[in-house]
Amino acid sequence: MAGVKPLLVVDAANVVGSVPDGWWRDRAGAAERLRDALRGRDEEVVLVVEGKARTVSSVPDVRVVAAEHSGDDAIVEVVRVEGADRPVTVVTADRELRRRVTALGAEVAGPTSVPRR
Repeated sequence: MAGVKPLLVVDAANVVGSVPDGWWRDRAGAAERLRDALRGRDEEVVLVVEGKARTVSSVPDVRVVAAEHSGDDAIVEVVRVEGADRPVTVVTADRELRRRVTALGAEVAGPTSVPRR
């Protein structure tokens, strides 16, 4: 796995919702701020958005995946398809999602492990 970039998959709804800072008034704006805070990392970053935040677009250093249905299902699919041959960390506090991605070999980290702004 030398030379392979680790994958960081971020559950946008879970991370944004972890701090009561008024994010519910502008879900897309909150997801954009999170996306921008994730730029410049050493890992390949995938930000999974859902609901009203599905309008958020990718930027250099952060690929945005808009979940058509369940954000958790989209995260599991990203881990399954893109994480087979490299280290993967999923950022979420969702217990069921944590169980699903660790079954695929991913590590998990809590929402405070990534910057919010």
